[in-house]
Amino acid sequence: MAFIQKTMDRQAPQAARGFWIRAGTVGMSINKKLKYAIVLSGGGARGLVHAGVFCALEEAGYPPPSLIAGTSMGAVIGGLYASGMGGAALKRYVRESLDIGSFMESPVFRMDGPLGRFFQTGQIIGNIATRPGIDSGSKVMELLEELTEGKNIEECQIPFLCNAVDLNAGQEVVFRSGSLARAIRSSMSFPFFFEPLVDGRYCLVDGGVVENMPVGLAREAGKKLGIRRILAIDTRRWDTIPSNSLKNGGEVVLRCFDVMVHIAEECRRKGPAGGGQLVVHAADGTSPFDFSRKQQLLDLGEAAIHQSRTELGAFFGAGPMPAMARRRLRECGIDTNTYFSGGIHAGTG
Repeated sequence: MAFIQKTMDRQAPQAARGFWIRAGTVGMSINKKLKYAIVLSGGGARGLVHAGVFCALEEAGYPPPSLIAGTSMGAVIGGLYASGMGGAALKRYVRESLDIGSFMESPVFRMDGPLGRFFQTGQIIGNIATRPGIDSGSKVMELLEELTEGKNIEECQIPFLCNAVDLNAGQEVVFRSGSLARAIRSSMSFPFFFEPLVDGRYCLVDGGVVENMPVGLAREAGKKLGIRRILAIDTRRWDTIPSNSLKNGGEVVLRCFDVMVHIAEECRRKGPAGGGQLVVHAADGTSPFDFSRKQQLLDLGEAAIHQSRTELGAFFGAGPMPAMARRRLRECGIDTNTYFSGGIHAGTG
C-alpha cells in the first residue's frame, strides 16, 4: 500500500507536539496518547493467546488500552492485565505457572495416566448426576483472589469490565465494579464444567453464552471515556464437522456452545463495524480444553500482532491517510481455517 512505508531499522523523529512515534516496523505515525478499548474473546485454552497479544503490543511500542473488556478466558487474562500484571509477567505466568489442574477442586483432576483418566471419568459422572457442574469453582476462586490481590474492579490500573449470564432472569450481567475475582469467576463459569456462581438473586454462568466478544459493551462504556476505537482479539475458529465426530456428551455440549457463539458472531460481523474497529484473528484449531499447548498459543498471539502491523499502524495512526485505511482494514491476524468468504485472511504487513 502506497501510504505504508516500512522502516525496519530507524525511528521517526518526535513531532512538534511531542507524542508521535513510529511503532514496530510500520512507517506510520502512532499516537502514544490514543484512547482505545481492547476486547478479548472467550474460548477456554484458546484465550491464552491474549497473553501473547499483550506482550507483543507492549514490545511493539503501542500505547496501553484505556479500557479492557473480556469474556470467559478473555476476562481472566484481561482482568489480570488491568489489575497491573504486565505483558511479560502475564506471559511468564501462563508459560511457567498456569496449570489447569490447579483450577480444579478434586485431586483426581491432577492425576495423569490411565488410572487418572479412570478416576476422572468417575468423578465427572458422579458430579453431573448430583451437582450443577463438574467442579464447584471454589479452587479457581481462591486462585483468582490471590492473583488479583483481592482488588476491586475500581482499583484496576486500567478500567475493566466483563460479562456473565444470569440463568434466573435470562439476562446478561455486566461487571463494572466490585470484586475483580468474583467478576472473572462469573464470566468464566463454563456450563457443565464449572458450577454457576450464585450471588444473591443471580445464578451466573459464562458470558460467552450471549456475547463471546463483548464489542458492544466496550463501545457503550467507551463513550463515557472518550474512546472511539476498538481493538478486538478473536480466538474462535469455525469448522463444519462430520455427523459421526461427536463421541460423548461433553463433546456435544461443547459443540452446542460453539454453534451458539458462531451464530452470534456472524450476526455481529454482518452489522456495521465503523471505521474505528479492528478485529485481529488468532486461531489455530486448539480445543478449548487443551491447556497443554500453552507455549504454542502464546506464540500464536504474538504472531497475530506481528503479522498485523500494517493494520495496527492504521488503527493507532492519526490523520487522513490512517483514517482512510481504517475504513478498509477491519480484519487481520492469523486464521488457518478458510472461515471468511474470501478464504484465509492473513495480515498484510
